Amino acid sequence: MRLLRLEDQGKLVKMYASLSSEALRWAMPPYTQETIERWLGNLQNLIAIVALDGDRIVGHAQITKFVRPRRMRTADLLIYLHQDFHGVGLGSAMMMRLLELARRDGLHRLNVDVMAENKAAVRLYEKFGFKVEGVKKEAYLGEDGSYHDELIMGLILRES
Repeated sequence: MRLLRLEDQGKLVKMYASLSSEALRWAMPPYTQETIERWLGNLQNLIAIVALDGDRIVGHAQITKFVRPRRMRTADLLIYLHQDFHGVGLGSAMMMRLLELARRDGLHRLNVDVMAENKAAVRLYEKFGFKVEGVKKEAYLGEDGSYHDELIMGLILRES
């Protein structure tokens, strides 16, 4: 694992393009070249890491810091793993590293939205102390054509 670099753009696009429909079942649509360019153009407001298998990116986790004064030291979190690396502890290792970097950066709170039916992701977040703070009922249109609930989860990293 290491910090995301500008030169990772092509490899990150390839990772997202190679995610299976099952890996994306409870995720937002795959990230595009344009989205990744936007992230890389905003590195000062990100804490982002990648996991590598050789020179191939197989995991990406990122904290996007809010810049507005009333949201100071709060951020959104996302994590994606290539399907070949599910269930092997990579998500936990990446989460541990990302939380360490968030604390070192002085962040106060992290937010994550996750589909209620994505049990593996919910367990991962709960393992690291995230709490369910609310439910957005039928907020996600699944590939099955039905709407699914989305959980709002949060973690306070440090007390004020």
